Amino acid sequence: MTINTTSWLPRLDNRPGPKYLALALALAEAVEAGELPPGARLPTHRDLADALRVTVGTVTRAYAEAQRRGLVTGTVGRGTFVAQAVAADPSMSAGQPLAPGTVELALVTPPPAEPDLSEALRRLARQPGIDRLMRYHALPGLPRHRAAGAAWAQRCGLSPRPEDVLVCTGAQHALTVTLLGLLRPGQRIACDTLTYPGLKTLASQLGLILTAVPGDTGEDGNGGMRPDALDTACRRDEIAALYLMPGVHNPTAGHLPAERRAALAEVARRRGLIIIEDDVYGLTRTGPPTPPLSAFAPERTVFVAGLSKVLSAGLRICFLVTPEGWRRPLSQALFNTVWMAPPLMAELAAMWIEDGTADRIRAQRLAESARRNALTRELLGPLTAQGHDTAYFRWLRLPPGWTGAAFEAAAREAGVNVFAAEKFAVGHDPVPPAARIALSAPETADDLARGLTTIRNLLLGPSADTRPDRQAMPVF
Repeated sequence: MTINTTSWLPRLDNRPGPKYLALALALAEAVEAGELPPGARLPTHRDLADALRVTVGTVTRAYAEAQRRGLVTGTVGRGTFVAQAVAADPSMSAGQPLAPGTVELALVTPPPAEPDLSEALRRLARQPGIDRLMRYHALPGLPRHRAAGAAWAQRCGLSPRPEDVLVCTGAQHALTVTLLGLLRPGQRIACDTLTYPGLKTLASQLGLILTAVPGDTGEDGNGGMRPDALDTACRRDEIAALYLMPGVHNPTAGHLPAERRAALAEVARRRGLIIIEDDVYGLTRTGPPTPPLSAFAPERTVFVAGLSKVLSAGLRICFLVTPEGWRRPLSQALFNTVWMAPPLMAELAAMWIEDGTADRIRAQRLAESARRNALTRELLGPLTAQGHDTAYFRWLRLPPGWTGAAFEAAAREAGVNVFAAEKFAVGHDPVPPAARIALSAPETADDLARGLTTIRNLLLGPSADTRPDRQAMPVF
């Protein structure tokens, strides 16, 4: 429900500096104090200008500054609202050490199954000319490394050439390269109403604006952004790009069906959008891959094919598959951020892809993830936590009376770290009462069981019976 605060009138007396910055600061203080809660509708530009006896341009600049800081969202014809994101820190780190004994169910890391690094380094050391990897290289990846990236992307349903691949230092860097290379400050990116927090913080730093586009989901939790809603957003605002996580959506763990991907790609083609397809969790699913969006609009899609979630989080190598027409600006952005991805790391990744280690480690991680999902179904019982059978994380729907933010705080007090829905929110619409729980993060299944039991007791009480024959609600 939208909260009407169109009568809000700040005091600008005795504030130094330009009026628009003074107004933006007053707005920030009102948000922090709770005077302007998330979802609140702000006065129109004209009404506030008249009340403060300033120009409409001053209010427009102030609202734009507040939007740049992530405090408000605004769309043509609908007004300006306090962003839901102000209710949560979008950072992916806690900012401070967790209390001793806290079970980590917030950060998504690969489940235990590390490749043999010692043996791999010995093999690398025996390669002739290995010292060449310690030199500068002007290309966006050495030919062998780009070829390995093309082979890895085939597992995601693509068929790129090696020259279509840029070697980046992790998926977050690939996103940075994409936004720096293809977009300019002030442009808008369409995304889901709940999206990856790393996109939110990156867009904010680069002066880009995220526009939330609603979607729908079936009973299985699958679905996603609606093509008609994307088209409406493009008519209403000047959208430059579309960001999606179609394989496994973060944070809801949903899967975007092929027909929905095709329809979204058609809207993007018709509207001239850059498609950013982030598929870092796609390979945490089993079975043949669903055709990617780049299969429907290859000339305008960049594809993020990461390694961190299935091979090694510390490897920091990611392959960015790009159309030929965008190769130059993306290569320049790569050069301007790190010059080149570390060739020694890329060599290690290429070796593991070529010799089958990457596929073996992926299979081991998925097997462990399947065991953890089974344990989650057993321990959470009647609670609804959607996700596929090998999901690294699940989307926990909270019982009536809870908000995600309240549950996150209560869980941390009880010794479990989770991420509330508010951390992922974009726009001003109400945030669902939910939280993401990372099953892959604990070191052991015993730690996971302890964390899940704490969550169950917190939401249902310690006497809750989770035996399958006593479940009162559908599970997943």
